[in-house]
Amino acid sequence: MKLHWKILIGMVLGVAFGFLMNQMGQKEFVSDWVKPFGTIFINVLKMIAMPLILASIITGLADLKDFSKISKMGGKTIAYYLCSTAIAVSFGLLLANIVNPGSFVNDGARTTLLETFSGDATVKIEAAQAARETSPLQPLVDMVPDNLFFAMTNNGSMLQVIFFAILFGIALILIPEEKSKGVTAFFSGLNDVVLKIIDIIMFTAPLGVFSLLAALIVEIPDASLLSGLVVYAITVAVGLLLMLFLFYPTLLYLFARIGPVRFFKAMMPAQLLAFSTSSSAATLPVTMERATEHLGVDDDAASFVLPLGATINMDGTALYQAVAAIFIAQVMNIDLTISEQLMIIVTATLASIGSAAVPGAGMVMLVIVLAQAGIPEAGLALIFAIDRPLDMLRTVINISSDTTAAVIIASGEGLMKDPSTLDPYAEDILS
Repeated sequence: MKLHWKILIGMVLGVAFGFLMNQMGQKEFVSDWVKPFGTIFINVLKMIAMPLILASIITGLADLKDFSKISKMGGKTIAYYLCSTAIAVSFGLLLANIVNPGSFVNDGARTTLLETFSGDATVKIEAAQAARETSPLQPLVDMVPDNLFFAMTNNGSMLQVIFFAILFGIALILIPEEKSKGVTAFFSGLNDVVLKIIDIIMFTAPLGVFSLLAALIVEIPDASLLSGLVVYAITVAVGLLLMLFLFYPTLLYLFARIGPVRFFKAMMPAQLLAFSTSSSAATLPVTMERATEHLGVDDDAASFVLPLGATINMDGTALYQAVAAIFIAQVMNIDLTISEQLMIIVTATLASIGSAAVPGAGMVMLVIVLAQAGIPEAGLALIFAIDRPLDMLRTVINISSDTTAAVIIASGEGLMKDPSTLDPYAEDILS
């Protein structure tokens, strides 16, 4: 049985088990004896993410042997990420204005949600306030680590590790090859070892996603709180699914001549994992393995584009922020002008770039979007009840966008592997 089927079965059984434990009043049993296995699974994936980024980027850049190729690829990558994020935000605004999901929430539901989740909203508002009080150039300062080893202990500092890896890789290109050969061989070997560790970790993926989904089900708030949010959730989900099944396949076919069936069969294990973990960082090792071994993206391109995308490219988060901002404004009877909505596009695009690749980080950035549009930040409490399932779905979009970028850029640079050497439908190594 292929890996993605094993993961899918684990997800279905996890949901069923969670519902059963809910009905039996055994929430504590799931929290104490099932959820820890899911936490261990995510931790192991996060553990390997930093070594993978360091080894793969350094190896990939050193193999390019040409600084002009790096700058050209970097420019294309940033341009793609900015454009796709802006399109996602615009699409989210369009959907929210057409559907008008805020009109489906009555006064009673609004009051209940604001009261129930006011504490959670306050935590996110305070975190966003701390971010706003810093210098406008603080993101540039944060990108440069003052201690590499400290940065490697925190997945929130992934961009700092990427900065060092790019700098190290460029330096390897600029020194004589006889001096760099040993260092390059070391990181190349390290990269191979890390990829083999990923294969071993994925052997436990069905159990990991079973535990994560079972824990999620028992932690879902009371259904009565969710009733007023159904239309909002559907609006976000429809927007995300259209991006996934229409926008990205169209780009892939137009620019790389890769059909949707091949893309989804190759990427399904990574997408299912993204859905289960809600973390682009935790999914990154699997995303890179699927893109290189099953889609044929050259290691050099994948090692540069995908880690950068996991850090700054958040199409799903951007679309969600746009819909959420309009939804909260509608519930609170605030009419946003065209210019205010255009500023949401700019702010949400930049905010999504600043979102950490961990669960729930987009909520902090949403506070900044709300403040810029003049929407009360306390309105964040309106969407807390339904945020986790949507976070799972938007993570799928985030990693799918990253992979689409890697394929398009690799295709444009002539860095796609020979299709005859690949079998995108092949069994996984440990399956």
